[in-house]
Amino acid sequence: MNDQLSIASGDDRNYPAYIQHTYEFAIPDGQKPERVDTFLARSIHNATRTRVQHAIDSGAVTINERPAKASRKIQPGDVIVCHVMKPPPLELVPENIPLDVLYEDAELLVVNKPAGMVTHPGFGNRYGTLVNALLYHMGVRDSQVIETDDEDDEGDEGMVFNSDAVRPGIVHRLDKDTSGILVVAKNPHAHAMLAKQFAQRTAKREYQAIVWGAAKNESGTIEGNLGRSQRDRKIFTVVAKGGKHAVTDYRTLERFDFLTLLSLSLRTGRTHQIRVHCAHIGHPLFADTAYGGSNVVYGNGTAAKHRQNVANLLELMPRQALHAKTLAFRHPTTGAWMEFDSELPEDFNTLLAAVRHE
Repeated sequence: MNDQLSIASGDDRNYPAYIQHTYEFAIPDGQKPERVDTFLARSIHNATRTRVQHAIDSGAVTINERPAKASRKIQPGDVIVCHVMKPPPLELVPENIPLDVLYEDAELLVVNKPAGMVTHPGFGNRYGTLVNALLYHMGVRDSQVIETDDEDDEGDEGMVFNSDAVRPGIVHRLDKDTSGILVVAKNPHAHAMLAKQFAQRTAKREYQAIVWGAAKNESGTIEGNLGRSQRDRKIFTVVAKGGKHAVTDYRTLERFDFLTLLSLSLRTGRTHQIRVHCAHIGHPLFADTAYGGSNVVYGNGTAAKHRQNVANLLELMPRQALHAKTLAFRHPTTGAWMEFDSELPEDFNTLLAAVRHE
């Protein structure tokens, strides 16, 4: 395999120039006839039929120096050349970004993450993340390259989530536009002990959210397995079969005309869990673009005054109204119970003040 740097796709350093990877295969004697797309998907690490088909359609695959067709069956003596464009490996760069540190000792630190900050690097978010800031905060100055299994996962900031090379250790994560409390481990032992608490559900997490509609019940439980959406692989949905078990408890804190302030606790920690579960029961988070909360959901959607009122509220908070307010766990070394609370951020309070006024 040979690598060649491509022309830069833009000036944004989060989207660096792609590298051309060239794969060459000489088909030996005894090879059974097989479609070339099937052969390449099986022979190239982390390739898929879809990705291989795209390469064939774009003329990036040749057999014996002639453009290949997906249905062409390979034969002994064939020479197959496939060019695939991939982004370069991630590089973790310590950055001097201010952090709101609620607590810190030799084992861990607790931070209040602002909305708009990605937890850790991924495609399209290589810089400015919480990990970049934490590395600098902990005295790291040298960059390190992270090799990932899937360089093409453009929408998933979690592509390096489980990498052993990522230190400080992110124990759990928050979506980019979700604000609130995170605990970060400073060493492998602390990471393992904290991760165990999250896995065994002994750590406590409480969120506050503003959702569409006036919730009927004072409290309740939302249960439903989560899986990738078939129409959009970057989001999740409640699935009838398969998926990952997910349970969310909620309490109603305050009702408004067409919105409700909820307190939500996680029994499980699935990606987008609160956002998906609330949308599933007909109460999507206010301003949650991905899960149907950025348009009029409740109220008279045909009334110009109501639509304008909602538009004004969306300008106050152009991100999902979700804040990780409290976090509690046992210290990984001393075993002491530790509990932290954070104030609601300014945009959240501004939205609440506006709907209370209405």
